[in-house]
Formats: sequence, C-alpha cells, structure tokens
Amino acid sequence: MSGHFDVIIGAALGIVVIMVATWVLSLFLGNASIVDIVWGAGFVVVAWISRIIGDGNSDRLDLLTAMVTIWGLRLALYLFWRNRGEEEDYRYQSMRRRQGASFPVRSLITVFGFQGLVMFIVSLPVQLAATPATPDIGWVGVVGVVIWGTGLFFETVGDAQLTRFKADPANAGTVMDRGLWRYTRHPNYFGDFCVWWGIFLVAAETTDARFGVVGPLLMSFMLLRVSGVAMLERGLMKRRDGYADYVARTATFFPRPPRSPAADG
Repeated sequence: MSGHFDVIIGAALGIVVIMVATWVLSLFLGNASIVDIVWGAGFVVVAWISRIIGDGNSDRLDLLTAMVTIWGLRLALYLFWRNRGEEEDYRYQSMRRRQGASFPVRSLITVFGFQGLVMFIVSLPVQLAATPATPDIGWVGVVGVVIWGTGLFFETVGDAQLTRFKADPANAGTVMDRGLWRYTRHPNYFGDFCVWWGIFLVAAETTDARFGVVGPLLMSFMLLRVSGVAMLERGLMKRRDGYADYVARTATFFPRPPRSPAADG
C-alpha cells in the first residue's frame, strides 16, 4: 500500500528526468521551444506514475489518468504538428540574445526548471487523489468531468479554427474573430482553465486531494497573469491591426456574446 510520499517523490523524479532530458535535447537542437511540446506530455507521465504507484478507488484513478492523458497527448501532438519545421519561438530567441553564452545554463533553471516546478504543482490533485481512502465517484466528480469536457472542447475546436484561419493567405495580418473566437479572445486558455478545474473536482472527492487546489489556482494565475493572456495580449496589440476593436467587443477570457458597437459607446 503506497502513501502520498511515494507518489509525490515518484512524480517529482519523473518530472526531473523529463525536463533534464528535454533540456539536453534542446542544446543539441539549438531550440528551447521543444519544452512547449513536452509540457503536455509531462503531465501524462505524472498521471501514469501516480496511477501505477498509488492506491485508491480504481475507477477514479483510471478516470483521472484518462482525463490527463487525453488532454496532454492532444496538446503535445498539436504543438508538435504546429511547430514542425519552424524556428525557435521568439521568446526564447530573445532570451538567447540577452543572456548570450550563459543561456544554456540559465535556460535549465528559468525555462525547463520553472516549467517542471509548475507542472509538479498543477498536477498535485492527481497525485494526492492516489490515496487508499477514496470514496466512489459522486456528483462532484460528474460535474468535474463535464467541466473538463467543456474545456477540452474549447481547446480542440479553438485550435482547429485558428489553424484553418491562419492557413488562408487572405487572412494574413487580420484578426481571428470567428467561431469560438467571437465569444472569447482566448478559447484555448479558457479550455485549459476548465480542464484543470474539472480534474481537480474529480480528485477532490478524496479529502486529501482538496489540498491540491493550489494546482488549478496556479494554472489559472499563469493563464491570466503570466504566460498566457497577459503576455499574448501585449504582443498582439503591437503587431495586429484591428486588435483594439476586437478587444472592445470580445470577452477577454470567460465566453460571452460579443458586444455591439453601440454597447461600447
């Protein structure tokens, strides 16, 4: 019978191995952007480590593992497909220019180490749910699955719509304001938000996993204030004509019907 300590240590070691290996590969490729692809896959590894090492209600553990695996593999495969043949993301290029010869070592800490730490904290509900004393899945878990499914829908459909939009040369330099993007400027980030709150609710039916609320809280903070909405909006305001008008009529994060021009006056 395994306790939380075994699961947490196993998850932490798994993340360290994944991130160090990815960092080494990034040095050979000269491309730190691969960390974005590994981000989703890393959560899948944590979920399976928790499932294999931990104990508890098998239905809940199987459900959590499936939820994380579907979300993580979809994201990893999508980013792999989207980034294939592309040069390193401008964020990491900028870091290379600023840090010069020290970039390889600094990237281990500020890019790969930081993302590994965030991954560990965000996945805490999954780790803490792998405990012997767990009840059957109840109505809170069902609500969690619905919220998770909503998030997966927003991420998957939003990414597909944006991909089709960018593939049309006629849309070059214009603002994507169709489909789900009419109702929120960031359907993919809103989807991430829902996915991890849904996972938390499924896990939180076990008393111990409620302490893992720090996970979805951190994910929400990152999406809204750090590497998600805030960072992307600053760049789009500078690079994309018409984005200010799009901002005026479209919800930032939580979906709602677009405002009419009259409503803004």
